[in-house]
Amino acid sequence: MTDKIVISAAIVGGRIMRDQHPGLPYTPEEFAAEAYRCMNEGAAVVHIHPREPDTGAQTANIAKSRAVFDAIRNRCPGLIINISTGEAPGFSMEERIGPVAALEPEMASLNTSSMNFAGVDWRTGKVLTEYIFENPFRNLIEMAKTMRQHKVKPELEVFDFSGIYNVLLVRKQGIFEEPLHFQLVFGVAGGIPYDVFNLARMRDLLPQGSSWSVIGVGPNQFPAVMTSAANGGHIRVGLEDNVRMPDKRLAKGSYEQVQWAVQLVRLLGREVATPNEAKEIFHIPKRG
Repeated sequence: MTDKIVISAAIVGGRIMRDQHPGLPYTPEEFAAEAYRCMNEGAAVVHIHPREPDTGAQTANIAKSRAVFDAIRNRCPGLIINISTGEAPGFSMEERIGPVAALEPEMASLNTSSMNFAGVDWRTGKVLTEYIFENPFRNLIEMAKTMRQHKVKPELEVFDFSGIYNVLLVRKQGIFEEPLHFQLVFGVAGGIPYDVFNLARMRDLLPQGSSWSVIGVGPNQFPAVMTSAANGGHIRVGLEDNVRMPDKRLAKGSYEQVQWAVQLVRLLGREVATPNEAKEIFHIPKRG
């Protein structure tokens, strides 16, 4: 599997709204349609933040999350569904982990450190929105235990070096199924910026045998995932991370970024992993 690369598509995030991209999915049917397009273009994983179908606000409501989950599962059999636990400010740990425990997706995000989390105007440095993204050790530990109980593979979201060190510390408690899978996130205001040295150092800190993927936010997206793909990692694209293509035009959807990612993989002489191959690469627990 060393030449296989897993492409994940983050089709909707927690903060982006339709005023930033009119094609953003809100309803279960829209989620399923975009997931289907991404799967057909080569994505093995689709990452989702369930939304209120009318307003687009994030929701931790289990029934509404289930409607999105079932719509994708029915339209896209075999596709790996990765549900976020990084919900909006004010959501309790129980609300964040609730849909994961109820729906038992193959994967779920597990955030590894507390941090400033901001939307900024990068040209001026002006902070537009901000909150404290709370991920204390107790959340990390309890969410990891819940995911293990329900056979959900944690995707360990790392926004700076502290996230890796936090995982290495609590890992001693034996709360994770090994090997681990990390998602290295670059470019969030309050987190670590992208450059090749930061990525290389993060990769060196990961436990031996871990799988890892890379996110670049906004203009960091394409250079970050290119570096990952060229150095043995996996990649995530999609409207959650960036609404534009490398030529700065608005992407038609997350699926168009998946098309670009497939071209990148092939230019590098690697192969795009299927969902079944991705399950093996990420060591997703077998069920039944």
